[in-house]
This record gives sequence, C-alpha cells and structure tokens, in this order.
Amino acid sequence: MLHSLLVGLPVMLVCLLLQALFLIVSLRRYARFKHTHLQQDRPLFDILLLAIVMLLMLLGNFLQMVVWAGLFQLLGEFEQFSTALYYSGVNFTTLGYGDITLSAKWQLLGPLEAANGILMFGVSTAAMTTAVMDVLKRTIRNLSI
Repeated sequence: MLHSLLVGLPVMLVCLLLQALFLIVSLRRYARFKHTHLQQDRPLFDILLLAIVMLLMLLGNFLQMVVWAGLFQLLGEFEQFSTALYYSGVNFTTLGYGDITLSAKWQLLGPLEAANGILMFGVSTAAMTTAVMDVLKRTIRNLSI
C-alpha cells in the first residue's frame, strides 16, 4: 500500500500542475478575448468564450488521464496503451465500471486516480462557473445601459 502512495502522490502532483497550467491558460485567454471585445454585446462571442474555456479544461483533464495511463503502462499493468487509457478514463471520471482492474500490488492507484479526477473536475467546474458568471454579469450590465 505504501508503494502505491509513493508512486501515486507524485502523479497527482503532476496532474495538479497540469490542471493549474490549463486553468491559467484558459482564463487568461478568456480575459484577453473579453478585453478585446469588452463593449460588444454579441452572444456568439459569449458562446465562443465559454467553449474555449470548456475545451481547454477538458483537454487538461484528458492529458491527466494520459499521464495516469502512462504510469499504468510503465508499471506493466496493461499491454496496450488503449486499455490503460480506458482504465484511466473510467477511474478519473469516477465511473468505476470494474471490468478491468489493476493487480493487487497496485490496486490502490485506482482510487487515488479517482480522487484526483474528482478534484480536477471540480476545478474545471469552478473555471466554467467563473466564466459563465462573468458573461451573465456583463449581459445584465449591458441590458441596463
């Protein structure tokens, strides 16, 4: 169990750094785009802004699944990367199908990845909520002018 923690916790840290990077990039892009088109009330711009934030956050989450899948391959748990990625996706999203499992030696990595995933999806949700609230505030402000 201790060896799973010693291997899994650094991977969780890498995922946290990836999530922070994608969060910063998506919100900076959002802020720049918003600043450029600040006085314009165009629904298509709002849709584009929200889509960019959502896609960047999803890409960040997917890359984290790839990191975990790479770890599973490195540990020799799966022969094919596609199987490792599938297992990673099931854990990261907390679906927990249970059709594929890790060996007893590394089985604690599954719940660690699930905990990592739920936290990172929470961060993604917070970023989307921030963007949606900003669009809503701007829309209300433009309606009252």
